[in-house]
Amino acid sequence: MQINFRQLIILTLFISLLIFSWLVFVPRTYDVLPFEKMDAKHYWQLATGSDISYIQIPGNGDKKPFPILYLHGGPGGFIDESKVKRLAPLAEDGYDIYLYDQVGGGQSSRLNNIDEYTPNRHKRDLEEIVKKIGAERVLLIAQSWGAVLAVLFIADNPEKVEKVVFTGPGPIPPVNVELAREKSPDSLDLRQPYFSNAEGNKKAGNLRAKAMRKWAELTGNKLASDLEADMFMAFLNDELNKSTVCDTSFDIRTPVGSGFYSHIMTMKSFNLVEDPRPVISSSQIPVLVMKGQCDNQKWGYTHEYLTLFQNHRLAVIRSAGHSITTEQPAKYLQTIRDFLAE
Repeated sequence: MQINFRQLIILTLFISLLIFSWLVFVPRTYDVLPFEKMDAKHYWQLATGSDISYIQIPGNGDKKPFPILYLHGGPGGFIDESKVKRLAPLAEDGYDIYLYDQVGGGQSSRLNNIDEYTPNRHKRDLEEIVKKIGAERVLLIAQSWGAVLAVLFIADNPEKVEKVVFTGPGPIPPVNVELAREKSPDSLDLRQPYFSNAEGNKKAGNLRAKAMRKWAELTGNKLASDLEADMFMAFLNDELNKSTVCDTSFDIRTPVGSGFYSHIMTMKSFNLVEDPRPVISSSQIPVLVMKGQCDNQKWGYTHEYLTLFQNHRLAVIRSAGHSITTEQPAKYLQTIRDFLAE
């Protein structure tokens, strides 16, 4: 039987549609490290509706009056054994330490209505957590996106914060994109990491993942389950993590745990938050800004923290990237210890 040109076109279109449908709608799996459930975690049920998993490390000896709260990166990140290990020595100095999975990541609850993943939701969760702890004031150690969350919290609750450590801080929303062009002083000897986030996104991306993101952003619905979406997030993070170090020979794979929907939806509403700068600019809270020599965050975004917080100090950690603890864990810990002891 001969096939005429018109039939050939129809057949080609049909096959193309089948391939497209398979690439977009068929669930996928990824070669990633499995989720590592931490049995030591407890749960807070917050008034916001979030069920938050956390770890508490009690302080030893003479207790310090204010506990440490660690705010992880992301959005959508989580607490694993490595983060607990890095901060646990501070308990020897008398600090109670709390590390928690922000809603949508780790062992905390996932939201059915993903439009509720916003910077403001994370801030309100943090406000409720501080109430749960019952401390008059807290010490914040905030990594990357966690630094942004800390800024939003401080803007509304300055009386609740004793000191802040910002490590690899992300851009403050609403983001002033002009700051990305600001050049760092030569004296700091900052340099770009070998890999970029753009390279990581390009290498890990696929048609279904792009469709998952667009469908979520346009409709507020999940094209893929949280399980599949979080597996993709781990797959993506394995590539993005290459941009967080100076030396890419370090083992920087991470297990499943980061929340895909928490990440993309929080970022979607990133610039819709009320500008915290007018309040922050008058803050006298002591601030330490730690930046890896190869941090992938633009200098201008880091510098803005130094200009807004008047009572600040900057520590550039050599031979470290955005994830300072990966390459310089001892220096990371000692720098924080010295600052808290002042």
